[in-house]
Amino acid sequence: MKTLMRKSALLPAVFALAAALGASPALAEDAVNVTNLSYRTGPFAATGTPLMNGQRDYMLMLNERDGGVNGVKLVYDECETGYNTEKGAECYEKTKGSSIVTQPWSTGITLQVLPKSNVDKIPILAPGYGFSPMSDGKVFQWAFNPPASYWDGASMILKNISEGNLDSLKGKKIVLLHLDAPYGKEPIPLLQAYAEKYGFTLLPIPVGVKEMQNQSAQWLQIRRERPDFVLMWGWGAMNVGAVTEAAKTKFPMDKFVGIWWSGHDGDMKSVGEAGKGYRSISWSLPHSESSVMQDIKKYVLDAKKAEIGEGEFDWVFYQRGVLISMFTVEGIKAAQAHFNTKVVSAEQLRWGLENLKLDEAALKAIGMDGMIAPFSTACNNHAGHAGGWMLQWDGAKFVKVSDHITADAEMIDPLVQTEAKKYAEANAPWPINEECKM
Repeated sequence: MKTLMRKSALLPAVFALAAALGASPALAEDAVNVTNLSYRTGPFAATGTPLMNGQRDYMLMLNERDGGVNGVKLVYDECETGYNTEKGAECYEKTKGSSIVTQPWSTGITLQVLPKSNVDKIPILAPGYGFSPMSDGKVFQWAFNPPASYWDGASMILKNISEGNLDSLKGKKIVLLHLDAPYGKEPIPLLQAYAEKYGFTLLPIPVGVKEMQNQSAQWLQIRRERPDFVLMWGWGAMNVGAVTEAAKTKFPMDKFVGIWWSGHDGDMKSVGEAGKGYRSISWSLPHSESSVMQDIKKYVLDAKKAEIGEGEFDWVFYQRGVLISMFTVEGIKAAQAHFNTKVVSAEQLRWGLENLKLDEAALKAIGMDGMIAPFSTACNNHAGHAGGWMLQWDGAKFVKVSDHITADAEMIDPLVQTEAKKYAEANAPWPINEECKM
C-alpha cells in the first residue's frame, strides 16, 4: 500500500513558497505539530495503516480546504513504533518537545508514558483504548480516552448479548479470547465484577503474539468448554485467526462478539462469507456520504495529496481515524477560543480536550453527524462515555444492527475510582485535581 507520510508531503505548498520568498518568521510559526506514534510496520500493520491514513487525511483536508484551523496549519507527522512498547517510549521522548499531543496507539505504550504526563505536561490522547481508569480526569489530568473506554465497551457488549437483561446471564459461560498483552487484559477486572454480580462464569483465554495465526489450541479449549458466548479483545492477525478457527469449529458466529478493535473490514474481508454473523461493538459508524468524508475525497484523495488502499475509504477503521483527528482539532479550537490565541500550546490543548462539547449541532457543523454519538468531556470525565452500536459482518461489510447502546456507569464508576486511587498511590507523589468538584 502506497502512502505519503513525510511532513514535507503534508505541509501545504504555500509553506515551501513562503520559505523560497523569504517570508517572515511569524508566518512559519502559525502551525501546530501533531505527531502520531504510528505502527505501519510489524504484526499489527494491517490495522494500523487505515487508522493512520484516516487521521492524516482529515488534517490534510482541513489544510487544503480551510488553510488549517482558524489560520493555523496542522503539521501531521508520525514516529513509527511497530506497536513495540520500547520503540514507543523512544518515540515519545523524541517527539514530546515538538508535538502538542501524544498519541501512543498501544495500551502498553500508554502505560509506559502515563507516569511522565504530569511532569512533561503533554496531553495523552488515547481514543477508545489505553488504561480504562484514565477516564477519571481528577486523577489523570493529562490523559484522555474519549469517546469510550474499554470498560464502557465491555459493559455495552454484555448489555447487548443479554438483550438488556443482565440477570439472564446467570449460569452461562463466557469466554474472553484476548491478546496476551496489556490491551487484551484491560476488560478482565470489569468482566470479573459482572460475573460475580450476575452469576455467570468468565473464562479468559490468552493468545500470544506468536499464536495469533494459529489458535488451534485455544479453539480446542473453547470446543471443550462449550461457552454460551465468546468475547474477543483481538488485534491484527489475531482477529482473522480467531474468526477462521470459529468457522472451522462451527462456533455460532452470532455468539462471537469483539471489541471495536476487533471489527476491521480488512481483517474480515480475508474471511469473507465464513465470518457472516460475527459482531463487533463500535463507537463509530462509517458514513461515506457525510460531508466530511466527501470533502476528504475531494481535497485529498481525488486531488492525489495522499493515497490509500482500494476500498479503504469506506472502512470502519479509516473513518474512525478521521474521527480521532477530529478530537484533536476540536480540542485545538476550544483552546484557541478560551485562551484567545491562534497557536495553542500543549498545556492549552489539555484544557481544550477537557472541554470538548460535541453535541448534535457541533457534529453537524463539522460534517460528522451520523458518524459518532454526541458527547462532552469535563474535568472529572476524560472519556465522554458516548456509547456505541453493534455492527455485524454480512459477508462483505459491517452493518449497524442495534440501537444506540450506553455503558452501565453504576458498575464502572466505582471500579474506575478504586483503580485510579490505586494507581495514584502506587506512583506517589501523584497530583490530584482537587479543584475539580463536578
